[in-house]
Amino acid sequence: MFTGIIETLGKVTDLRHDQGNLHITVESAIANELKIDQSVAHNGVCLTVIALTENTHTVTAIEETLNKTSIGDLKVGEPVNLERCVQMNARLDGHIVQGHVDQTATCTVFKELEGSWEYTFAYDSATGNVTVEKGSICVNGISLTVVNSGTDHFSVAIIPYTYEHTNLHNVRVGTKVNLEFDIIGKYVARLMNR
Repeated sequence: MFTGIIETLGKVTDLRHDQGNLHITVESAIANELKIDQSVAHNGVCLTVIALTENTHTVTAIEETLNKTSIGDLKVGEPVNLERCVQMNARLDGHIVQGHVDQTATCTVFKELEGSWEYTFAYDSATGNVTVEKGSICVNGISLTVVNSGTDHFSVAIIPYTYEHTNLHNVRVGTKVNLEFDIIGKYVARLMNR
């Protein structure tokens, strides 16, 4: 389980295809603290550490993950949002995040405001996922608050700290991102459809 509070930015240093899998090596400040078999969220996608060096870790994304997330779009040199799993004795600063991406979305509007930024993302509403005004949404692993909610789109407002310390500073119109909808909202929506 995660919180959506990004711990650090990593940098993709190697991408290696192996049959239907993609092995991703990431350099980061937390690599020396990781362990083999540990879960780490990469742009919101929970992946298992399979190899370590002093300053890198490697994870594997299988075909299912590549088909349902934007992880396969990563390029060498690109920044990636990293979060280790939550410790049960820690504060839950964001919201409950599983690291299981529901679908991708595309940035349709990017506005630079006076001291903040606003993004609008469009997604396929046929999947049954919904957002609510002032509810939680996880974008590329970042716990954010919905400021405008539509049937197939939503907006978020970004403070300078989040903009500077996550890979949102690289997101512009046309960029594909990973979405994980609020777990409570997903259960309520499923029960309402019974």
